[in-house]
Amino acid sequence: MVGSGWFPGRIRVRCSFASVAVLVALAASAMAQSSASQSRAGVDTASARAGVETAIARAQHLRHGINASEWFAQWGEYSAAHTDRYTDAQDIALMARLGFDHVRLSIDAAALEQSFTNLAESSSGANADFLVRLDRAVDTILSNGLAVEIDLHPSDEYKKQLRSGDSQVDRFIALWRKLAAHYANRDPERVFFEILNEPEIDDAHRWGAIQARVAAAIRQVDPRHTLIATGANYSSLRDLLRLEPLADGNVIYTFHFYDPHEFTHQGANWGVAWWSKTHSIPYPAPFPPTPATMQKSLQELPDPVDRSELENYFLDAWDARHIQALIDEAADWAHTHHVPLVCNEFGAYRGYSDPASRANWIRDTRIALEADGIGWAMWDYRGGFGVVTKQDGQPAQVDESVVKALGLSAK
Repeated sequence: MVGSGWFPGRIRVRCSFASVAVLVALAASAMAQSSASQSRAGVDTASARAGVETAIARAQHLRHGINASEWFAQWGEYSAAHTDRYTDAQDIALMARLGFDHVRLSIDAAALEQSFTNLAESSSGANADFLVRLDRAVDTILSNGLAVEIDLHPSDEYKKQLRSGDSQVDRFIALWRKLAAHYANRDPERVFFEILNEPEIDDAHRWGAIQARVAAAIRQVDPRHTLIATGANYSSLRDLLRLEPLADGNVIYTFHFYDPHEFTHQGANWGVAWWSKTHSIPYPAPFPPTPATMQKSLQELPDPVDRSELENYFLDAWDARHIQALIDEAADWAHTHHVPLVCNEFGAYRGYSDPASRANWIRDTRIALEADGIGWAMWDYRGGFGVVTKQDGQPAQVDESVVKALGLSAK
């Protein structure tokens, strides 16, 4: 099987995944450039190099994934009636048949914390078996030959408390210590620990300190599994570029990509208020733009400031080259720091977008990531950005245009 070179950078190497051992050796040589600074920081450079080699090799399991959203997170209540029907064993099997190689499994932090409490107290309260059902989901994913990202994905309120409350940070660290210990016996080649989805912490220094403490706590109970770390705030490209990598070498870094939001979030009733008023914005943006090509979209916005922002989408001529230039920035960051990188969220809201334009954007973003050797996970399986449509407990219907845009096909 031939695919993109795994190590991000402006120089794009086309290689066989069988050549990973050779490429790891090259990466280890590149890492020697930073040995002196690591030594000054008190880091065991030999251990760090070995950790990076491990993370790079394991990143090969995270080439093209799918987000299992609204299953064990983003839902509010997680009864068996919900989790047993929202995404089931047939869905996991379908993910594998479509050609995905891993699943990013979102987990609500509050529900997980309560489940550990119930377990410790032998409680039979609400959702007492949350952890049992979560284990079943993880093992079903693994049994289908897929890797899994254990993604701690709390509510906005939970993350708000992390921004300012040190006691909440301590609770968060304690939760990760329990979670890492719980999954320490799962295959470290195919189970990954993602510290936190979109931290929503503006202070990059505070988030960096929290993330480092979590990583250290995980290592106290599990030295083997590869961690997934991210930048502050919403894990955007800008947040990634401000991120200082952890001292721990066995880490894969991630960012999320939804640019331009004017296109990917058209019709969305969250985020910027005027997004909800827009529909059928084309991608690529017509170039050169004319008043006629923009008028249909602009007339949906009565506010002149909002219209001006949307007009810039057309004037900036968003297309594949624009997206590639941004993805190149992420790849350059990874190359500079000699670390593996994935993009474990990208997608376009399907509620009000033109299907052909949506497929164009997904294709261009996927191609840009692969050109720079960056693994990806689309957001999401059956939600508002989904690759399938599905009713609870019923077989999923695949969106073939999206599958094609992802470069995949049913086996």
